[in-house]
Amino acid sequence: MRESAIRWCRVVLAVCGLISAVSACGPRTIAVVQDRSAPVRQPESKYRDVQSGDTLYSIAWESGRDYGDLARWNDLDPPYVIRRGQKIRLFPPDGSRKLAPASDDFRIVASGDTLYGIARETGLPVADLAAWNRLAPPYAISPGQRLRLTPPPSAAIAQMPAPTPAPRSVPSGPPKTEDESDSTGPIVWRWPTDGKTITRFAPGDRTKGIDIAGSKGQPIYAAAPGKVVYQGSGLRGYGQLIIVKHNVDFLSAYAHASTIYVQEGSAVAAGQKIAAMGSSGADRVKLHFEIRRRGEPVDPLDFLPKK
Repeated sequence: MRESAIRWCRVVLAVCGLISAVSACGPRTIAVVQDRSAPVRQPESKYRDVQSGDTLYSIAWESGRDYGDLARWNDLDPPYVIRRGQKIRLFPPDGSRKLAPASDDFRIVASGDTLYGIARETGLPVADLAAWNRLAPPYAISPGQRLRLTPPPSAAIAQMPAPTPAPRSVPSGPPKTEDESDSTGPIVWRWPTDGKTITRFAPGDRTKGIDIAGSKGQPIYAAAPGKVVYQGSGLRGYGQLIIVKHNVDFLSAYAHASTIYVQEGSAVAAGQKIAAMGSSGADRVKLHFEIRRRGEPVDPLDFLPKK
């Protein structure tokens, strides 16, 4: 009888212990359903509000657009004046978010191309290609250059029968400016400063150019002739920045300067001192240098002379 009672007590204690253990662990063992789906990505804004210090070129640079596209989408004419508070359209008016591909009327010159080789490949006369692209003997072309494969509009019009003359009127607008030109001539690039390349271009990455190490105050030079279309510190991550327009296709940028020696709108020559190296917006003294072709970052090392 006593042994039976003892066994019964042991059973009761075991059951109580089990219930207690289950009760204690219960809250921690309840499976919690978590929403692990990727967060909904907010669509990119169709517009950009113009801030103080912005230019059309700086907005194009920041948004990864070609300034010519922004000008067309916003009905802007040279010199592309924009005002604080103005809304700049970042996509075509039809709402499409796919940027237009390059025209078949042009060919981007690749390394090793010659005008004669392109003429043979396309079946076009060398003389025509030279005339359409304003090239003189020996017809030098450079990688990245945009080569016209069809007559420019003015040439096409000249070949048409002359219409009946209309009464002559006085032009109502300003004369054509350099921004309206169709210059596609070759660019001879030079290094913007001396020093070791410490960061290289990475396609699709945040590194859209190269970093060159140096010392504070070291001269920074224009890598090719052009026009300063932006200078300031309004673009995040660039510090004090200069953007130079070289032709209708190419822009270059010089970031993290300590001092800037040029103003917006000024013409610069290749090798002209435009800034001093610094660390503005950076963790060390360096020059961040970029080249963009029609709004797209390209590897500067494909264009700069080999060291």
